[in-house]
Amino acid sequence: MSKQKRSRRQYTTEQKVAILREHMVDKVPVSDVCNKHGLQPSVFYQWQRQVFENLAGALTTPPAPGPSKREKELATENAQLKAKLTKKDGVIAEIAAEYTNLKKELGEP
Repeated sequence: MSKQKRSRRQYTTEQKVAILREHMVDKVPVSDVCNKHGLQPSVFYQWQRQVFENLAGALTTPPAPGPSKREKELATENAQLKAKLTKKDGVIAEIAAEYTNLKKELGEP
């Protein structure tokens, strides 16, 4: 007596969607959907759980390519602040050089 292995049926994504749609949209009872497609209810509920777990990803809008308006504003502000800092560094260096020269002229250590 040899036992034959049952091959598992593979459903495509489109088939899974169609089966789930029968229940969710057409309001066909789960038992009827499962009987019609030769499907275990646990598999059906597993697919349904996966749909709801990934639903947030389907409903979010994809980010626009490139930097957003806020990112552009921040980049502009950053560039302005860097330019201001560079100018201040230059002024400080100039004052420090003048101070050093003045000390040398006055003969202070």
